[in-house]
Amino acid sequence: MTDIPLYAAVAMQLTARSIEVCSDRTSARAAMLAHIAVVAAQVRQAKVFIEQYGGSPLRLVVLPEYLFTSYPGRIGIAEFADKAAIAADGPEYAALGRAASDLGVFLAGNAYETDPHFPGLYFQASFIVAPSGQVVLRYRRLNSMYAITPHDVWSKYLDIYGIEGVFPVADTEIGRLSAIASEEILYPEIARAHALRGAEVFAHCSSEIGSPNLTHKQLARRARALENLAYVVSANTAGISGTAMTLASADGNSALIDWKGNVLAESNSGETFTAFGDIDIGALRRARRKPGMTNYLSRQRLELFTASYAGQVQPANSLIDGDAVTTPDREHFKRAQEAVIERLVKAGLI
Repeated sequence: MTDIPLYAAVAMQLTARSIEVCSDRTSARAAMLAHIAVVAAQVRQAKVFIEQYGGSPLRLVVLPEYLFTSYPGRIGIAEFADKAAIAADGPEYAALGRAASDLGVFLAGNAYETDPHFPGLYFQASFIVAPSGQVVLRYRRLNSMYAITPHDVWSKYLDIYGIEGVFPVADTEIGRLSAIASEEILYPEIARAHALRGAEVFAHCSSEIGSPNLTHKQLARRARALENLAYVVSANTAGISGTAMTLASADGNSALIDWKGNVLAESNSGETFTAFGDIDIGALRRARRKPGMTNYLSRQRLELFTASYAGQVQPANSLIDGDAVTTPDREHFKRAQEAVIERLVKAGLI
């Protein structure tokens, strides 16, 4: 396998801008494109500093969750899909491709995205754009409390994309890259599914409550890195502007974590690129190939858990009605969870 030189990665902690204040689709799209240009300039300045400070070329940049739109809030599903969700061949991805190419970096981010196979719906997508300008990874968030996921249209989604389209890993010149979205870092199965497909670096786009105390997501980032012998590059928002929510409610704790679970760098609050450091894929690969108790990835006994994971907690296909895909209201997701809890109580499991 080709040796990969040492390179730097950065988790850009930037302020997400809500499109809630935009009056229509046209103004929302213009705001998103303008913000992409601003972010490209911010990354350019960060690149100069990081390369001068640490000496390694900056090759991987991770942006926060839903940076260019913020979350939908109470906007209806179909309305938000039309107003803010981007198309795979849309101008927003083209602009991100130009930015990645101009900067010479792999640019990882997160956005709400439409899919022609599922009209009227949107998915939350984590993407990686290569220096070529091409999207080399598109991962749709699988576990969300208040948003549509592939699991909600599972049978149709699998028919279209297959299981490899559910857990994509991009084999690139800087290592094997994958993506984890937001609170999914709390679900070890998702990271493990990527790692079992070869993932070496998890790009984690998030928007979460930061704290000087150890948060659930901070704990989870370290655990996902350690148990999978993988790097985690986790970018949080520096707050969300354009809403009535106080700015710093989702701010701080962007981090770079190595494959031993060590925090190499972590940001305080505000817009910053201070969560950066070196990625040593060679060291990671040597660790994965060395026998020993700490090689946790090679010690997985997956057959032990087949029966447990063959069961059901939250059912698939909640938006499939016969052969049709339905568009839910916002309360659908809460009702679905209430039904799961009721069933688990009746079964005596909780």
